Amino acid sequence: MRKHLTNLFLLVLAAILFTAGTRQTTIFIIGDSTAANKSKPETNPERGWGMAFQGFFSSKIRVDNHAVNGRSSKSFIDEGRWDKVLSLIKPGDYVLIQFGHNDEKPKPDRHTDPGSTFDANLARYVTETRERGGIPVLLNAVVRRNFYLQPDNETDDESLRNTTYEDEKVNSDTLIDTHGAYLLSPRNVARELSVPFIDANRITHDLEQGMGIEGSRKLHMWFKPGEVASIPKGRKDNTHYNVYGAHQVASLLADALVQAVPALKKHLRHYDYIVSKKGFGNYMDITEAIDAVPQGKRTRIYVLDGTWNIPKNTPRNISFDLYPGAKIIKEG
Repeated sequence: MRKHLTNLFLLVLAAILFTAGTRQTTIFIIGDSTAANKSKPETNPERGWGMAFQGFFSSKIRVDNHAVNGRSSKSFIDEGRWDKVLSLIKPGDYVLIQFGHNDEKPKPDRHTDPGSTFDANLARYVTETRERGGIPVLLNAVVRRNFYLQPDNETDDESLRNTTYEDEKVNSDTLIDTHGAYLLSPRNVARELSVPFIDANRITHDLEQGMGIEGSRKLHMWFKPGEVASIPKGRKDNTHYNVYGAHQVASLLADALVQAVPALKKHLRHYDYIVSKKGFGNYMDITEAIDAVPQGKRTRIYVLDGTWNIPKNTPRNISFDLYPGAKIIKEG
């Protein structure tokens, strides 16, 4: 009997240790189109930085991105989206909270005011995350690419997907802010409630300013006619990111997150080649990623999902890290 109980105890202990070793911590993201996942990634080059975020963390982290195009801190609550996230949060999970772009807009279903309703919504997200045992992190809004001294604050960012390529008005060598006091609310709430804060606006400002007026277009949905088959007339969009831009911003925000939350630092990863059939990487095909690696360069490719056949003669200098569920089959 004693031996049976001992064996049973060892089995239970092993199960507990196994679960502890394999449990993933979830990073939830709530926000707007600058962070959101995008549909039809095989033909649509638009990406949110949250869509690329998984590629910068080990398999012990699961990114669950709930950001949605066009949402504000108000509409995200009113539509029941926050209740869904709350139901999923486990103790020890993280919630990245980033709003502002749509809170600024005059539409009553989205508008909030900095210093009052915007701050109150952010505080609610923080408090209710903590009640679930989660860890909130506040971010302010990323910059709009605006080199014009009289920014248009009335145009709905979502309508930018209907624009076509054309020259832009530029009368400033430096980025001009379009967010105003909406940048202060996340910082103020973070200070008042002792919440980790990421100055995403400063981070993206420095990135875009450093690339200059022409170079910063490469981060956004700026395409000339014929450049992208699904956008035959081209596009001029200074708010939303393309594949390259989303990965640049996600990389910088991942670095900032582990500085704000040191417990996550051991999970941070940086890969030049990230593959995902769902568009979460900077390559959607593993062969393209392999072919992009410079000859002879020792490289690890991070494969986030999918089952892939790779040639038997794949260069030995290339190795693969697989996120749970991803598979690689060598041909031959």
